[in-house]
Amino acid sequence: MSYLFQKVKEQFNNKLPFVCYCKPNSDKIIALLQKDATLFELRNEDCGFAFVSFDNEKRYLIPENNSDIYFETVSTSDFIFENNFASEINFSDKNNFENLVQSGLESIQNGTFEKVVLSRKETIEVDNFDLELVFKKLVFNYKTAFKYFFFHPEIGFWIGATPEQFLKVDDDFVKTVSLAGTQTFDKNVETIWQNKEIKEQQIVTDYIVNNLKLFSDDVTFSKPYNQQAGSLVHIKTDIQAKINGRNSIPKIIELLHPTPAVCGFPKDKAKQFIVENEGYNREFYAGFLGEWNKDFQTYKENRSDLFVNLRCMKIENKEVNLYIGCGITKDSNPEKEFIETVNKSMTIKKVL
Repeated sequence: MSYLFQKVKEQFNNKLPFVCYCKPNSDKIIALLQKDATLFELRNEDCGFAFVSFDNEKRYLIPENNSDIYFETVSTSDFIFENNFASEINFSDKNNFENLVQSGLESIQNGTFEKVVLSRKETIEVDNFDLELVFKKLVFNYKTAFKYFFFHPEIGFWIGATPEQFLKVDDDFVKTVSLAGTQTFDKNVETIWQNKEIKEQQIVTDYIVNNLKLFSDDVTFSKPYNQQAGSLVHIKTDIQAKINGRNSIPKIIELLHPTPAVCGFPKDKAKQFIVENEGYNREFYAGFLGEWNKDFQTYKENRSDLFVNLRCMKIENKEVNLYIGCGITKDSNPEKEFIETVNKSMTIKKVL
């Protein structure tokens, strides 16, 4: 066991908060080990690691000034993993989710909203969970994702490998992405998107761009392109803006979170449908997390690097709860949407 993961394991055994993460396309693992078990509220002026729930009501921070910070360089060529996890379809889960999607489609047809993102929770049993091995499997399998472990005794133990940037802040310059639509990736087959996926992604792009224009006269965005994320591929648009002062950032976060990529549009009506119909509490799934007001790799201030908490799971004793969802528009097919959630679940299952 490396020195960093020895310290992380001691922290976990002592029930003290920590976060361990690796940024996209990086070989640096960064860990913040909090010195006591206080649950710190997230404040705009603090520096540290943010962890925010889907409903934006639980906003917490592992603060820099109350943490020991460790770094480690990982070489993925040092280890090779077998990925033999076979997915078995639970037909009760399938039926329940397809009924949920059908309810969403009926609400779209009735004009309640244009898009809603619906999800489900899947529980599996796992023995002999090895912190270091699982994290390095994440790093090995998902180089372009944001990989993390987060633990707090009052929040729980969360793990993820998310492909989606929420907001990257560099002084008064912000970057974000519109990411939606999902297919399994096959390097031998051309990826062709249907109108349903193209429309779904365009809704997200329009929402983000229109809200950023409230704070900037200089908003630019790329053409949509394909983004591979492990065994999946999505439609992605890069968006950036020079905003009118850093004091706008909290307002931008308030408007953007949760985006139509994880909630729907219009946001309030889609969110209400999710809360009333999904049948479980998303907690921090589809929330956001990441560096808050500090780049811990360079130690530059006024830098935030935040990601949407997707492809994630919560570990409770020997049970693992996986959270998976997909965007529903008028052209959605309930059975195809369920299969999409199965494909997404394999992203995280294969590291267990």
